[in-house]
Order: sequence, then structure tokens, then C-alpha cells
Amino acid sequence: MKSILIKVILITVAFFISACSENNASNEISEAKKTLDINQTMTVYKSPSCGCCGDWIEHIENAGSKVIVEHPNDLSALKDKLNIGAQYRSCHTAVTKQGYVFEGHVPARYIQQFLTNPVADSIGLSVPGMPVGSPGMEVGNKFMPYQVRLLKKDGSSELYALVEDASQQ
Repeated sequence: MKSILIKVILITVAFFISACSENNASNEISEAKKTLDINQTMTVYKSPSCGCCGDWIEHIENAGSKVIVEHPNDLSALKDKLNIGAQYRSCHTAVTKQGYVFEGHVPARYIQQFLTNPVADSIGLSVPGMPVGSPGMEVGNKFMPYQVRLLKKDGSSELYALVEDASQQ
């Protein structure tokens, strides 16, 4: 938690510097963002045979996150233990060192947004099911609008983001 706070402070400082020097500040903001992304490590739990999970992992790594992949014998039991309701599940589950969960094909931008400012009483985010066009589920130019759900500690959820086209990912 302390390292996230330090990173948030770095990004904030870089933002305020931009008021004085636009070019230098843009570079500093980019560097601060890279530091935030690169230092985030997630463990992704998935079936060894799932190809879309591998594509989603590539999406997350391209955004700068480090990924450790594990193949548990009972993925459903793991999701139960993490308090991920059946209605919010997908094919894989990512867990950060801080214990936040990202269920399914959650775009990296929303993971980064959440980790920058975690919502109180939440456990993470979910994209239920496997919507066509979401990261890792690309099929040509096809796209199905979908919701990113905020998962709460009490087992409920609320809308975190509505992704209506691929440019919002």
C-alpha cells in the first residue's frame, strides 16, 4: 500500500510540474505512469489450455504489468475463496500483491485506474463472461458492448465503466 501511495504522489507531482513546463512535465508524467505500470505484479489463475487468457495476459503485459501464471486444480474453489460471485465470473482471475482481484477480460486502463484510486470496501473489478472484442477476445472487427463491474466486499457489485466501443479499452 505504501508503494502505491508513493507512486500516486509521484504522478501528482509530475502533474503539477506540467503547469510550469509543458514538454518536460509530459515526459515526467509518462515516466511516472510507466513506473506505476511496470511495478505492478499480478498472479493470473487460469486453465492451461485457455488461449484467450493468454491473449489477455499479453494485453496486460503490454500495458507494463508483470504477470505470474498459475494453473490451479480447482479454479472455481479459488474464485469462491476470493469472494467472486458466480454471476461475475469469467475464464481467468488476476490477483495483485495487495489482494485486489480482476476477474475476466478487464482492460488494462481500468485496472490501472482502479489501482491508482482503489474504491473503499471493494475487492476489484470484473468483466463477467467473455464479451467479443474485449482484450483477449478480439474477433476481427466484431465488438459487443460490455460492463466493467466494481466488486464489493459484501458480494454485491456496481457499474464501474460501460465500454461501448473498442476505443474505450
